[in-house]
Amino acid sequence: MLLSRYERMIARRYLLPGRGEAFIALVAGISLIAVMLGVAALVVVMSVMNGFRAELFDKITGLNGHAVVQGYGGQLQNWRTVLDEAKATPGITSATPMIEQPLMIGSQSTGGNQSRIEAAIIRGMAVEDIRTNATIADNVQIGDLASLVPGSNTIAVGSRLAQSLGATVGQEVSLFNPQGNATPFGTMPRIVSYRIGAIFEVGVYDYDKAFVVMPMEDAQTLLLMGDSVGMIELNTVDADRVVDILAPLAPKVSGEAQLVTWQQMNAQLFEALAIDRVVTFTVLSIIILVAVFNILSSLIMLVRAKTRDIAILRTMGATRSSMMRIFVTVGTMIGALGIGAGLILGFIFIEFRQGVVGLIGFFTGQQVWDPQMRFLTELPARTDPVEVVVIAVMAFVFSVLATLYPAYKAASTDPVQVLRYE
Repeated sequence: MLLSRYERMIARRYLLPGRGEAFIALVAGISLIAVMLGVAALVVVMSVMNGFRAELFDKITGLNGHAVVQGYGGQLQNWRTVLDEAKATPGITSATPMIEQPLMIGSQSTGGNQSRIEAAIIRGMAVEDIRTNATIADNVQIGDLASLVPGSNTIAVGSRLAQSLGATVGQEVSLFNPQGNATPFGTMPRIVSYRIGAIFEVGVYDYDKAFVVMPMEDAQTLLLMGDSVGMIELNTVDADRVVDILAPLAPKVSGEAQLVTWQQMNAQLFEALAIDRVVTFTVLSIIILVAVFNILSSLIMLVRAKTRDIAILRTMGATRSSMMRIFVTVGTMIGALGIGAGLILGFIFIEFRQGVVGLIGFFTGQQVWDPQMRFLTELPARTDPVEVVVIAVMAFVFSVLATLYPAYKAASTDPVQVLRYE
């Protein structure tokens, strides 16, 4: 919509009302700020939700893969054949045998007695797989994964679990296996001592609070599993196509194991995130819509204040369409400035989000981001450029629509009626 020179001049003057119209300027300024805050809130919240889903997905699949071949009864006897079949399946990038079993872990006091006992998930993996697993190897806080050698009774534990046990690298802990050796007096649980060789923090609270990683040979000995494993973890070229990629493998493992994808393992969690994302976008869009109504009210006030000016312009030859363009431009500029300021504010908030969370917690005295409730230890964010464009376009369209009625009223002004008694 092209403006003539005089239309641009009048629109510019109407954007900055005179001294006697300070209230109109105040309403216009509030409209701009409201649009800015609405756009910033939508950009920040959607970026955080995208980051939350992405980080959660990366952490979960980093430890559990895109799928697992789970042996019936918790044991996969013929695992080497299944491993070869998996590696030969097109689209599977890696196949890792492992053991995973919930047990109890206890730390020892200086007197040798058990001081603290916590629930834990024991994960046995080949030493090479432990050291090349980026989720674990890249997040070691204390110690060294090189100390995990088969037969050395050395383990790596999550940071939150180590904190709960009051243990650190070099200290000994005990693992309790209730399915021990049979004796004339019944089954005696196995209690085996291990030394902590490394402490890691992957960033998912539930994992850091429970996971214990050890060489697979040590896990087999602890759990009396012989040469069997519990499952084979699979990674594929595309996590979203995991079902199609694994379709040829399913018949080959049928009868001795089942295929479980990341979607099945975490279906409720990711479905809840998807629903929450849609609801949040809808609610925050209403905030922008409410902000745009301020533009509508400020333009209506401006039109009423400038009725005499509009009538004079009409008598000087200004057309109805010219009046429409002037007031549409005024309202659109308020919306555009608010959108631009909102995007800048949103990006600044995202960049310094951890500091903002800490500041809010400092003033309120509350832990705003509780890892026990949020799964992740830090507030994540991942901005989607397409989503940002959609938000900006949506806010701009709302702003333009809000200008149509006031602009129409301005264009409909009858100069004869207005100037009759002048």
